[in-house]
Amino acid sequence: MGKKRLRIKVCGMKYPNNLAQLTKLRIDMIGFIFYDRSSRFVETTLSAAAVYAIPARIQRVGVFVNDTTKNIVSMARWLRLNAVQLHGSETPDECWRVKNTGITVIKAFHVADDAEFAECDRYEGACDFFLFDTKTREYGGSGIKFKWEALSNYSGKTPFFLSGGIGPADAAIIKEIQHPALYGIDLNSKFETKPGWKDVDSIRTFLDEIKTEIKK
Repeated sequence: MGKKRLRIKVCGMKYPNNLAQLTKLRIDMIGFIFYDRSSRFVETTLSAAAVYAIPARIQRVGVFVNDTTKNIVSMARWLRLNAVQLHGSETPDECWRVKNTGITVIKAFHVADDAEFAECDRYEGACDFFLFDTKTREYGGSGIKFKWEALSNYSGKTPFFLSGGIGPADAAIIKEIQHPALYGIDLNSKFETKPGWKDVDSIRTFLDEIKTEIKK
């Protein structure tokens, strides 16, 4: 059976020293949250210089919630972001407007255990990737998993990231997921010692276990 590489995105980075440690690992994307209600909001903790220092092999992702296109694009250009993750109630038209500026768009959807993914149909073509996170009352991650069996209900063409409560013990389970549209996984709170500070050793061990490969 063939293999394809599973992309690894680490989200919610907040502190320069921790960021520098993380960039030494073989990860694909690093996410920064620009939502002021999040405990991982980066406004006062992370300088542009720290973001610019990220190696070119790692893509920079900005996470926004119901922000304006103008502000999203302005922040993306200032920090030289490769992609933005829209984690609110953004419409397909709003996603299109950002995508048409040349920025990669990841649209997050809040998934219930019995999800049918019908809402995703309206966003086909307007986004480069989807991200499936656990449905909660508030925007942002909860550190809780939804039932990954629900992924079998997704039959869209847009590749997706799996998010929501992925932890150090989940490598073996993730390697068994055979959905053809699974592109990557999003790591966050289960690898933290405090909001925004990642346990780099724990992530390194996880990467060794998952070997960034899954069944195709």
